[in-house]
Amino acid sequence: MNIIFDASADSYAVIAYPVAKDELANLSLPLDSGPVVIEGAKAARFEGGAGEVFDIFVGQGGKTLRVALIGTGGQSRTDLERAGGQLVAKYQRSGVESLAVDMGLGALAHNREGAAQFLFGAVLRSWSHDQYRTKLPVKQKVSLTEIGVVNGPAGLGAIWTDQAAIAEGVALTRELVTEPANIIYPESFVERCKHLESLGVEITVLGQEEMEKLGMGALLGVSQGSVRPPRMLVMRWNGTGDAKAKPVVLVGKGVTFDTGGISIKPAAGMEDMKWDMGGAGAVAGTMKALAGRKAKAHVVGICGLVENMPDGNAQRPGDVVTSMSGQTIEVINTDAEGRLVLCDALHWAQENYDPEYIVDLATLTGAIIISLADQHAGLFSNDDGLAAKLTEAGKLAGDPLWRFPLSKAYDRMIDSPIADMKNVGAKGGGSITAAQFLQRFIKPGVKWAHLDIAGMVWADKPGPVWDKGATGYGVRLLNQWIADNFEN
Repeated sequence: MNIIFDASADSYAVIAYPVAKDELANLSLPLDSGPVVIEGAKAARFEGGAGEVFDIFVGQGGKTLRVALIGTGGQSRTDLERAGGQLVAKYQRSGVESLAVDMGLGALAHNREGAAQFLFGAVLRSWSHDQYRTKLPVKQKVSLTEIGVVNGPAGLGAIWTDQAAIAEGVALTRELVTEPANIIYPESFVERCKHLESLGVEITVLGQEEMEKLGMGALLGVSQGSVRPPRMLVMRWNGTGDAKAKPVVLVGKGVTFDTGGISIKPAAGMEDMKWDMGGAGAVAGTMKALAGRKAKAHVVGICGLVENMPDGNAQRPGDVVTSMSGQTIEVINTDAEGRLVLCDALHWAQENYDPEYIVDLATLTGAIIISLADQHAGLFSNDDGLAAKLTEAGKLAGDPLWRFPLSKAYDRMIDSPIADMKNVGAKGGGSITAAQFLQRFIKPGVKWAHLDIAGMVWADKPGPVWDKGATGYGVRLLNQWIADNFEN
C-alpha cells in the first residue's frame, strides 16, 4: 500500500472521514452534500464504532464523489488500527484504486500518533498473497493500492517511517508463513532473509556439517528423514553503537513442513503444516522491523530450520538422541519435534551470546489451541518481571498472551527411564510439559520466556488487520517489548 502525505482531496474519487464514537451529531463535512451524508449515516445507524463503515455517492463540484465515514470508536490504539484496517477491507477488491482520508475534522487532526496507528492498520490489512491464483476473476483482484492523507496532523510523515518499518516486518512474516513448503524450506527461508543485510543486519548460517561438529543431535534427528538439509539462521542487529552490549536473543522454531515424521499426522489438514515455521517467521519479521526503524537495541534472532519427513532414514519413536548441551532425549513421538529443534538452538544461543534475556517462539503444541483457541498465545517464563512485560507489550501491540504455570511436578512428567528426559509427557498438560522440556536447556540466571503461538499464526477468517491466512503474529509484540524495555 502506497501512502501519500499532503494529498489533495480533489485528486481522488473516494474520500473517507474518520469519525469517533458518538461524534456524528456534531460533524460538519466540507462537502456540498455534507448534510445528506450525515443524515444517511444516521438512517443507517452508523455510530462511529471502531471499524464501522458507511459509504454513499454524492454530487460534488459537478462530479460524482464516493464518501465514506469510518468509525474510530474511542480512539484507542486498537480502535484506530481496526478503523484503518476495515476501511481497506471495504475497498481493497472493490475496483477502487485509490482513496483519500481527510484527517482534519476530528481528534486525529491533532493526534499524529493516532493517525499513524490508523494508517498502520490500513497497511497491515492491505497485505495479500494472490500470486498463484492465475485465473482469479477481475472482481476478486486487489485494486486498492494508494491512500492519500489529506489534512494530516503536523509531523505525521516523520513518525510514519517507524510504523512502516514494522508493517514491512509483519509482511515478511506473513510471506514466509504463507508460501507452500515446496517454495519455503530451510535453504530458501535463508535466501528470503538475505535482503536484511542491506538494512544492516549481520547474517550467519550454519549448515549440517557445522551443526554435526557442534553435536546438535536433537535438531539433526528431526531433519534426517528429509532430503532438504537443515540450516540455522542467525541474524544480528546492533543499533546501540556499543559493540560489547549484551544482546537480547530471540529464537524461532522453523519446521518448514511437519508431517509428524514416523508418528505421522492424519492426512486431513496436513497442508496447514507449511506454517509450522511461524516462530522462525516471527523472528525474521521482527529483525526486519527493528533494522528498518533503526532500533537502538542489540538483538540476535536465531531460526532453527528443518523439514520433518518420514523416509527410510527418519528418526524412529524410541530413539535416543544427544543434544548439544550433552543431555540425552528419548524420542517417544517424532511429531513432538519442535522442542528438539529449539533445545539445540537455545543452547547454542546461550553458549555464543551469554544473554540476560532469551525469548523463543514456536507453533509448538495443539494443546495450546485446545486451551486458548485463536485468542491468545501461551506464555511460559522463569521470571515474573519478564512475563509481565511481555504480557503488557502484547496488550499494547495487539498480539495477546496468556501465562501458564511451570513447576517441578510437571517437570517430572517428562523424566525418562533410559535417558535424561523424553520429548513428551502424559496426555494432560501437553503445552506445559513442552515448556518444561525447553526449560531444561536454559542456564541458571538467564531470564527466559517461551511463547506457544500455535493458535495465532494462521486465521481461518479475516481479523481487524489481517485477511484469512497468515496473521504475522509476534512481530508487533516483540517490537513493542524491545522498544519499551531495551531502547533509551
